[in-house]
Amino acid sequence: MGRGEAAAVYKKILVSYAYVAIWIFLSFTVIVFNKYILDRKMYNWPFPISLTMIHMGFCSFIAFFLVRVFKIVEPLNMTRELFMSSVVPIGALYSLSLWLSNSAYIYLSVSFIQMLKALMPVAVYSTGVMLKKDSFDSKTMTNMVGISVGVAIAAYGEAKFNVFGVLLQLGAVVVEAIRLVMIQILLTSKGITLNPISTLYYVAPCCFVFLSIPWALVEYPVLQATSTFQVDFVVFGLNSLAAFALNLAVFLLVGKTSALTMNVAGVVKDWLLIAFSWSVIMDRVTPINLMGYGVAFIGVCFYNHAKLQALKAKEAQKQLQSSAVDEEVGLLEKKLERLEETTTIPLPPQKNNSGS
Repeated sequence: MGRGEAAAVYKKILVSYAYVAIWIFLSFTVIVFNKYILDRKMYNWPFPISLTMIHMGFCSFIAFFLVRVFKIVEPLNMTRELFMSSVVPIGALYSLSLWLSNSAYIYLSVSFIQMLKALMPVAVYSTGVMLKKDSFDSKTMTNMVGISVGVAIAAYGEAKFNVFGVLLQLGAVVVEAIRLVMIQILLTSKGITLNPISTLYYVAPCCFVFLSIPWALVEYPVLQATSTFQVDFVVFGLNSLAAFALNLAVFLLVGKTSALTMNVAGVVKDWLLIAFSWSVIMDRVTPINLMGYGVAFIGVCFYNHAKLQALKAKEAQKQLQSSAVDEEVGLLEKKLERLEETTTIPLPPQKNNSGS
């Protein structure tokens, strides 16, 4: 490998690490920021539906201007039938996932929520098998059981265990897993790929509409009665901007690296959040917590390793097939060359112009 090639490889690695660092920082910021706003001991604004609606309204507004006014991203050829059959269900699931996950921050610590999120691979794999998107594999299921056992141990050792909060977070994990599988079924299978701006352009308004129904029934009466129906534009503006930036960071990370890189980076982020929750927010993290999450962490690492090996095997298979095709083409070209060399084309008879 020459110096130029080595420099290009190092540059690619550094850029990938930069994308990972940006995503971890923004994801970390949004999670801690949401906890700060929703926790009754901090900013004390425990209205998760309202917070999620502010995010979706802000993202819809920015995405509209980027697509329709500045034309940074071209709108897709989205038919009404496709929008109603694919985008609307995904928007409904996304709104429910955000509502439940943000609500959990009112009742649970940041560290314990990250431990419960380790169940995401279990939920995604189980949902994929049930919807026949993935095939059942005993080794993978054993790995999923190991992750679940680790999370159960962490939950057993939680100092401030709240049943309602755990149900909210588990519900968020299940709904998010269904949403991810439905994206593959409803959009990816039809050859449609959405970048974050396009996703927010189509999905965020749907989320806003869906969230407005429970908001009108649950939170609006409370906000009106307590006279707290006022938005702090500095706090909520920065919070919404961070949420929007996180969506762009997800696009950069997955688009420039891979979804597997994002999964691995997510494990690093979870450990950082657990350390931050324990050292700064002063959440209590017990030894049983750490032991249980350690078991789940090992399971998630095995899961990511298995996915990496599967991707490598798939890529190797593609290269093998490509090589076989190239070899067949080469043999065919040689046969044609030999055929041209051995085949003589008879010349037409020459006309005799001499008189007889």
